[in-house]
Amino acid sequence: MTPFRREIRPMLRIAAPLALAELGWMSMGLVDTIMVGHLPHAAVPLSAAALAQVLFNTLAFGIGGILLGLDTTIAQAHGADDYPAANRWLGQGLILAAAISALLMILYALAPLGLSHLPMERDIFASAIPTLRALSFGILPLMLYFALRRYLQAFNHVRIIAATLISANLVNIFFDWLLIFGHDFRIAGLHLSWAAKGVVGSGIATSLARLYQFAFMLVALLLVDRRNRYGLLARGIGILQPHWHSLRRLLALGLPSGATILVEIAIFAVVTNLIATLGPVALAGHEIALNCISTTFMIPLGISAAASVRVGQAIGRRSASEAKAAGWAAIALSSVVMLCAAALFLALPHALAAGFTHDAPVIAATVPLLYIASFFQLCDGLQITAIGALRGAGDTHSGLITHLCSYWLLGLPLGILLCFHQHLGARGLWLGLSASLIVTGLVLLQRWRTIEIHVLSAAPGP
Repeated sequence: MTPFRREIRPMLRIAAPLALAELGWMSMGLVDTIMVGHLPHAAVPLSAAALAQVLFNTLAFGIGGILLGLDTTIAQAHGADDYPAANRWLGQGLILAAAISALLMILYALAPLGLSHLPMERDIFASAIPTLRALSFGILPLMLYFALRRYLQAFNHVRIIAATLISANLVNIFFDWLLIFGHDFRIAGLHLSWAAKGVVGSGIATSLARLYQFAFMLVALLLVDRRNRYGLLARGIGILQPHWHSLRRLLALGLPSGATILVEIAIFAVVTNLIATLGPVALAGHEIALNCISTTFMIPLGISAAASVRVGQAIGRRSASEAKAAGWAAIALSSVVMLCAAALFLALPHALAAGFTHDAPVIAATVPLLYIASFFQLCDGLQITAIGALRGAGDTHSGLITHLCSYWLLGLPLGILLCFHQHLGARGLWLGLSASLIVTGLVLLQRWRTIEIHVLSAAPGP
């Protein structure tokens, strides 16, 4: 049996729960959008939710993406059976997560100064700012969760991650129901009343769900460590002692990874703000289509995380052939999934849009964007999966360089030309995105094909 065929089953064992976890992660925003879409006069609250979520996610995942450096270091340490090194890397990741959270809180506090200069309706701005503020309260537990997740997935405990996100979604749904619409009910003879907070309630619900998922993940990690004796409980808070050389190495690996995510998410943030100038209906349609493509993207994102783990572990075991096979197995799985997603967008665009809102003009604005999205689904999956495989091999720069060139030098200028000069509106901006994603996918696929895998000569300790 070839290394590629041997790798399919173990890749599926890791990728399936991670993809489920990413879908669970995405479904928080999806449920928020669907519930907000059923508020009266849905275009304005949907637009406010779009701006708040895009700005929050751009900064949280872009800057928080620095923690992706842990994928390389912990997975390689695990592959070399060096548990003390993996534990020390986790400690440095938690320190970095706290520092990132402090920086992000400052940036979210300053965000209204930038948004106030955008040419948008005041009603949208008035709802987007408090929603962003509500989301920002969950940033510390979110960053700490990111660090803990890197450790668990590198040690193949991926079902815990899926369970965390599934249960956190139930928490989010409950608080969405409670806070967006408001309810009166009785429990044990007590009358309880919750005022409707509208779109802001969705931000509060998401922050509460993120606090829950961090607590769940922490308890699960301690139980796993007690059962498997990885040494975390033995070290206790000693793993939180700063090691400046290790932090510098994490930054060296993580900054390009975070910048890659920031460049990709930022392009969608810029497009969202440009579409905001076209009015609330266009922006609401964009938000629904963006939620649809973000949902399908979660599956190759989970496969990408699995690729980082399997490639990193193979390098830790000093097997270049296994590392290459892991990367190709992940790319093949991602391609199958995204071809199915493309078929779905082509076949059922009206049904997908109607699942978010009954507002006919918003549905009409969504459908053409889903048609466009179908053409870049395959390459979107290729690019994120190749990035994950490259990250496991320690290459965190190729994705950044490719994204900078394809999005900002090709996609955005082309989209602006088609939107404002050819008068295609939101469709023009999405056509620009489509072109950039197709180029990115093909370039990064070629990069993985030609990369030389260098195995470790020693365990990657801090």
